[in-house]
Order: sequence, then structure tokens, then C-alpha cells
Amino acid sequence: VQLQAFGGGLVQAGGSLKLSCVASGRNLDYYSIGWFRQVPGKEREGVSCIGSSANTTYYTDSVKGRFTMSSDNAKNTVYLQMNNLKPEDTAVYYCAADKTAGSCLLVEIGFYGMDYWGTGTLVTVSS
Repeated sequence: VQLQAFGGGLVQAGGSLKLSCVASGRNLDYYSIGWFRQVPGKEREGVSCIGSSANTTYYTDSVKGRFTMSSDNAKNTVYLQMNNLKPEDTAVYYCAADKTAGSCLLVEIGFYGMDYWGTGTLVTVSS
């Protein structure tokens, strides 16, 4: 499966952005999907994840209540709605997919061995 992330940009603190992760090649219904972010010089961070059976969701503590994942099966696209953005949210955001139903549990404990990674999209939040 090929993944492409879109929707990044420059926004002021308190603003919103909606990232899209568009998949081709396979139906995302059968994959766990995660959003990750990375600041140059720092480790990649798991931001959110939804399991392939949709009964598992994960958000890192710093984004809970502000970020929401959703999907449009008809468009084979997963979204990350980001509200009340903060300067510390500035990073390159990546989406990734994995065939394992329990992948989100691994993301939660810091293991990011997803099968497929998309291109990144830069989010910059100004103070």
C-alpha cells in the first residue's frame, strides 16, 4: 500500500489543520493506521492510532482532546483533525499502516514498526 500525507502548513497557535492520509493499492479497512510526528534531531513520536477493527484507538497525552482521527472508506483516506494547535505541535507528520490488528497497542508503548510509511507533511505552529 502506498500512502501520501497532505494538509500541513503554517498556522497560528490556537488554529486548526486537517491532515489527510491517502492510500492506494490496498483497502485501508484491513490496516491499523497511525499518525506520527518528528522534529529534526528528536525521536519520532506516535501521535494517534486506530486499529484495523476500529475497536482500538490511541492518542498520545499531549494531543488528547485536541486531535481526532477519522476515516472515509469511500476515499480510502484517513484524517487527523488538529484543533487548538500549539507551537510544540510543530513537526513533520507521517501516516503509516500495518496489517497487524494490535499495532496500536505497540504504538502506545513506543514501538513504531509499521509496515508502510507515507510521505511527511510539515506542520508549523507559530506563537
